[in-house]
Amino acid sequence: MDETSFDHAAREELSHIEDAFAAVDPDDVEVSTSDGVLRLSLRDGTKIVINSHRAARQIWMAAVASAWHFDPIADGGWTAGKSGERLRPTIERLIKERIGLDIRL
Repeated sequence: MDETSFDHAAREELSHIEDAFAAVDPDDVEVSTSDGVLRLSLRDGTKIVINSHRAARQIWMAAVASAWHFDPIADGGWTAGKSGERLRPTIERLIKERIGLDIRL
């Protein structure tokens, strides 16, 4: 994937995730973006930080003392090479485990 295609795909993915929280009470999940970094601050104090990493052509995520590096895959999704986890279900799982909120990305 070339740089332009990656930038477009990563920007679209981060926008999709951000948009999914539009109807969520900000007291449950506060969403902020700055310079291509998406931050989700959960009501229990958990921080989830998601950003695109152009040089690696990955989306990186950090939360709960863990980090993931998601690669783009053919179906338009993003998957972590080491664990096989997918980006959206991983975010959904973390939010469910931490604050009991069901969200579908």
